[in-house]
Amino acid sequence: MMRQYELVERVQRYKPDVNEALLNKAYVYAMQKHGHQRRASGDPYFSHPLEVAAILTDMHLDEATIAVALLHDTIEDTSATRAEIDELFGPDIGRLVEGLTKLKKLDLVSKKAEQAENLRKLLLAISEDVRVLLVKLADRLHNMRTLHHVPESKRLRIAEETMDIYAPLAGRMGMQGMREELEELAFRYINPEAYRTVTERLADLFERNKGVLTDIEDALSQLFDKYEIKATVTSRQKKPWSVFRKMETKALSFEQLSDIFGFRVVVDGIEDCYRALGAIHTTWSMVPGRFKDYISTPKQNDYRSIHTTIVGPSRQRIELQIRTREMNKIAEYGVAAHSIYKDNLPKTNGAGHQISKETNAYGWLRRTIEQLSEGDSPEDFLENTKLELFQDQVFCFTPKGTLIALPRGATPIDFAYAVHTDVGDTCVGAKVNGRVMPLMTELKNGDEVEIIRSKAQVPPAAWESIVVTGKARSAIRRATKNAIRKQYSGLGTRILERAFERAGKKFTKEGLKPVLHRLARKDIEDVLASVGRGELSSNDVVRAVFPDYKEERATPAASKPREEGWSKIRNAAGMLFQIPGRSSTPPRKESKRWGPAVPIRGVSGDLPVRFAPEGAVPGDRIVGIMQPGSGITIYPIQSPSLVAFDDQPERWIDVRWDLDEGSKERFPARLTVTAINAPGSLADIAQVVAANDANIHTLSMVRTAPDFTEMLLDLEVWDLKHLNRLISQLKENTSVSDARRVNG
Repeated sequence: MMRQYELVERVQRYKPDVNEALLNKAYVYAMQKHGHQRRASGDPYFSHPLEVAAILTDMHLDEATIAVALLHDTIEDTSATRAEIDELFGPDIGRLVEGLTKLKKLDLVSKKAEQAENLRKLLLAISEDVRVLLVKLADRLHNMRTLHHVPESKRLRIAEETMDIYAPLAGRMGMQGMREELEELAFRYINPEAYRTVTERLADLFERNKGVLTDIEDALSQLFDKYEIKATVTSRQKKPWSVFRKMETKALSFEQLSDIFGFRVVVDGIEDCYRALGAIHTTWSMVPGRFKDYISTPKQNDYRSIHTTIVGPSRQRIELQIRTREMNKIAEYGVAAHSIYKDNLPKTNGAGHQISKETNAYGWLRRTIEQLSEGDSPEDFLENTKLELFQDQVFCFTPKGTLIALPRGATPIDFAYAVHTDVGDTCVGAKVNGRVMPLMTELKNGDEVEIIRSKAQVPPAAWESIVVTGKARSAIRRATKNAIRKQYSGLGTRILERAFERAGKKFTKEGLKPVLHRLARKDIEDVLASVGRGELSSNDVVRAVFPDYKEERATPAASKPREEGWSKIRNAAGMLFQIPGRSSTPPRKESKRWGPAVPIRGVSGDLPVRFAPEGAVPGDRIVGIMQPGSGITIYPIQSPSLVAFDDQPERWIDVRWDLDEGSKERFPARLTVTAINAPGSLADIAQVVAANDANIHTLSMVRTAPDFTEMLLDLEVWDLKHLNRLISQLKENTSVSDARRVNG
C-alpha cells in the first residue's frame, strides 16, 4: 500500500508547489475513518481510495482532486459527515465528496428507470464540476482491476454497465487511455472465451512482426531526419476489444484485418504535422479514402490528429497518426489534460480551482444535460444517452458553414434536429450538396445540408426508425405523443360534451379544475385525453363534477334522444352494421349496383357486369376484364390486381363511363379507416359519411392495437370528387388517425 510521503512525491513531480498539508490531512483522515474495514479481496478498505488517488496522479491532477479521491467513500461508508468535511477541508471539497456519495449506488439494476435516474444524477453532478467524473472513472477503473475478487454472480452485471456507460463516457470526454482499459477489463468478463482467443492471436502476431515494426519505425525516422523534422515514431497495436468489435460488425476473420498495427508520429508544432504529412505522401502512395484531418476539424471530444494510410515499406499498408505533443496529451487524458484553473474562486486549502469547462467535450455534456429538461421518461433518457455516447462521427455543414458533428449513419433528419428541435419538427425535405435527396440518405463527411421546412409539418412516427441520434429520437417520440394526445383530447372533449348533455348538465373545461385531484390527473388536458383513450369513464367525470348525479335516475324520456340520434345515423349512412353477404337493400338497388344496367360504354347490354372488390367510380380510368362464363369485371386502372392479367391481353376490354347528366347513380368504392378505439368513434365516422351524402354498404372491423381499430368500409358514392372530399373530411375528424382508398 502506498505510503503518505509517496503520494505527495507523485504529485510533486508535476506540481512542485503542491499543498502537502492538504494531502497529508486527507490521507490520515480517510485512513482513520475507514479503520479496520476490509474489501472483498481481504485488503484494508483504505487501499481502494488510495489507488483511486494514484490513478488520478497519473493524469497530473491537482491536489484538491487527489484529496477528493482519498475522501470519496467517507460519507457513504463511515461516520464522516458533510459538515465535518466542510470544516476540515473546505466547502468545495465537501460538495464534491457529497456529490460522489449520492452516486455511490449507480449500479446496473433490473429496473431501467432506477438506473436512468442514477445516470441523470451522475451527469448533473458532472455538469457542475468535471472532477466528479474524473474521480468516478478512476473509482470504476480500480474496481474493474480488482473485479476478480467480487462474487461471480455480480461480475457480469458490473462489466456490462462498464461497457455500456463508463467506457463510452470516458471516450466522449476524450480520455481514450482510460476508455481502452475499461473496455478491455469489461470484455474479459463479458465474453471470456473471445477475449482469450483474441488476446492470444494478438500476442502471437506481435511476436512474428516485431522485426517488421522496428524496420518501419526506422524508415519513418530516417525520412523525418532527411526533411529535418523533429519527430518521435512509435508503433501501436489495436486492443482486444477493438479487434473483436471490428470482426463482429464487419463480419471479418482475424486474418482479414489490415489495421491491427499502426504508427504514431508526435512532433513539436502544428506546422510540423503538415510537413511530416507532406514528406510521407511524397515518399509513399496514399490509400484513397483513408485520409482524415482532425486538426482542422476536431472531434467533439477535442481529439485532434491527422490520420492517413499509406502503402509503405515492403508494400505493406501502414496506418499513421500525426499529432503534436499537446494533442497527444489531450488524446490520452481528454478533459483531464485541460488543466486550466479558474483563479477567481476562493483558494481554501488549495481547493478553489476548477478545470475549465470551455472544451468541446464539456460542451457535449452541457447539451446532453439540457435534454434532461425536455420531459423524457427515464427509460428514454437512458437509451438516448447511450446513443449519444457512440464515438464514430461524420462532420457536415449548414449552408452558412456551421459545423455539425453527427454519429455515422446519421440522416438529414438527425442533422435538422442537431441544428434545433424546431427545425427537425418542421423538416419536410433536404438538399445535400445542392441536390434534393431523400430524408433517409446517409450523410457523409463534408456534406453541406440544407433543410426544407414547412410550418404545417408534424414529424411522422416512422421517422423514429430512421434516425440514429438520441436527440432526434426523443423529439420525434415527444411530437408523436403530443399529436396523439391532442387527438385524444379532442375526442375526449366530444365524449364529455355528450355525457354531460345526457345528464342534463353543462360541460366546461374550467369545471374540471377543482376535481383534478379526484380524477388523479395533473391537468385538464390529461382528463380529456384519458377519456378519449377510454382510460377514464365519462360518467366518472360527470360524477366528479356533480357528486349528486346518478346515472340510474335517467328516465326513459331522457334516453329517447340517444335512440333518435342513432336512428338518424343509421338512416342517413345506410347499412351501418350490415353483415357482409346479407343485405336489406331492395333487390332493384342490388341489380343496379352489380347488374348489367351499369352505364359503361364498350360493354354490350347482354353481358353481366360487376365491379372488382375495391370498386370503381366515375372519374377513375377503368378497364374491363372478361371473366369466361361470368361476364366482365370493371377495375380502376391503378388496381394492383390487374398485374395478374398482364399475360392475357385478349381478356382486356376498353371501357369508359357513359353517364347521363344529372344521373344520381351511386358507385362502389372501398376505404380503409384507422380510428381511435374509443366510445363514439364509429358514430363520428358514420356522421361524416352521412354529412357527405354517401352510403355505407358493408363494414368490417379488425382490432389492430389497444388504441386503434382498422375498419374496412364498402361505400356508395357519386364520383371521384365526391369520394376524395369524403376521404379528406374523414382525415380531419378527431376520431380518425388515417383514411385511404383501397385499390387492390
